Amino acid sequence: MTAPEGTRTYDAVIVGGGHNGLVAAAYLARAGRSVLVLERLDHTGGAAVSTRPFTGVDARLSRYSYLVSLLPRKIVKDLGLDFRLRTRTISSYTPAERDGRPTGLLVGGGERRTREAFARLTGSDGEYAAWRRFYEMTGRVARTVFPTLTEPLPTRDGLRRTVGDDEAWRTLFEEPIGAAVEERFRDDLVRGVVLTDALIGTFADAHDPSLAQNRCFLYHVIGGGTGTWDVPVGGMGALTDALADAARAAGAVIATGHRAVRIDTDGRTAEVTHRTAGGEGVAAARHVLVNASPRELAALTGDTPPPPAEGAQLKVNMLLKRLPRLRDTSVDPREAFAGTFHIAEGYGQLAAAHAQAAAGELPAVPPSEIYCHSLTDPTILGPDLAARGYQTLTLFGLHTPARLFARDNDAVREELLKSTLAQFDAHLAEPLADCLATDADGRPCLEARTPLDLERDLGLPGGNIFHRELSWPYAQDGTGRWGVETRHANVLLCGAGAVRGGGVSGVPGHNAAMAVLEAGES
Repeated sequence: MTAPEGTRTYDAVIVGGGHNGLVAAAYLARAGRSVLVLERLDHTGGAAVSTRPFTGVDARLSRYSYLVSLLPRKIVKDLGLDFRLRTRTISSYTPAERDGRPTGLLVGGGERRTREAFARLTGSDGEYAAWRRFYEMTGRVARTVFPTLTEPLPTRDGLRRTVGDDEAWRTLFEEPIGAAVEERFRDDLVRGVVLTDALIGTFADAHDPSLAQNRCFLYHVIGGGTGTWDVPVGGMGALTDALADAARAAGAVIATGHRAVRIDTDGRTAEVTHRTAGGEGVAAARHVLVNASPRELAALTGDTPPPPAEGAQLKVNMLLKRLPRLRDTSVDPREAFAGTFHIAEGYGQLAAAHAQAAAGELPAVPPSEIYCHSLTDPTILGPDLAARGYQTLTLFGLHTPARLFARDNDAVREELLKSTLAQFDAHLAEPLADCLATDADGRPCLEARTPLDLERDLGLPGGNIFHRELSWPYAQDGTGRWGVETRHANVLLCGAGAVRGGGVSGVPGHNAAMAVLEAGES
């Protein structure tokens, strides 16, 4: 394919300046390749950005994504990224009512306190012993599987040999996770806490035969090889700013305000047509890396689109003047909110919510979980807010598929938000509304986003935060050597929809760059 007159040719053109595109750009530029990144927005970062969503309020929230647990330290070291991480407390608090009194399960604060919390809730030591055995098993799997994410795809049998534990393989890779939860645990609340990691961003039942819930669970427990939960100091924007700086320092050109509209390729060279406010242009390249969804890739290349994707979450960002007091007075709110605060996530509640949503109804008791990132990283708050004890809360609602919002997104959003916050209020000793901060215009500092909002704002297909169903981290038919290949030899997928994509990891960006560099060596 011959480039039109005036068209500049690059070794690689990357469509999309989200974190994976920036990872790929930095690796390729550091390897001496000429790289152009085309980003349709006026800034890089995609969903991994920090913003001040509330008018006149100095609070920088990780508005969409907020954890970097899946980001391999290898990528940070290879690219010399200049940012800091803090590990969020691996703990959780799940409020409940037993025998007419408020109580709950606090996981964290040391082995003795956690064991006592299990015994107090369940009446014996059995559930805590089962909990320890189960997470010791997932820990062993994490240590063996996580390092493979930045290597060529193993075969299924190869990964099974790497795991080296038949029981763990059966539990996580072959049987619905619901079977393992019901086999190992007796208490409904404990079962629900375990199951939630299988449902974040995935609309599935505990016994779904597709095992979509198992794949989701796997990616939630293998982060860093330990399952640790890391947040970037300063919010997600600190990570993507560091990636953009690394890419530029290595020589990559990042063009914001450039929307790619078409990719033409003959398998050896390609042209990417893009539009700006000033008109249309063309960039030629040996390779094109698409940091967008498989649906967007198909639209750019003119290929048959993949099956529709669907997200299933409600995302709510809040700024509070103070953390609310709890009905369960045995727990300090700072401790309860330091990790994950589970709401209406008993095992039976999760099953009922899924069944109602699958039938086209909003869950009567919507499950959700809350994170307070300012307890881990107070730098996201301005000095005045921090000194006055302000805190951020992020709520992630489950089992709310995009289809539920199709009839009237705004009205359904408000209805769901009201019922979700009512479930939260049921466990508080004071109304959440009394704790909410207000912006410069006197409005409560609270914003909610449905799957349809995420599709509109970020281009996520159906609002799916993973772009499509998560994949197993091993080779299957058509996945290629690195899991980023497409039917076009020189067009690669480097976004969350790649094999081993999903979450803020940089893994698809790394793997697409490795595929390009290998092709150049052959």
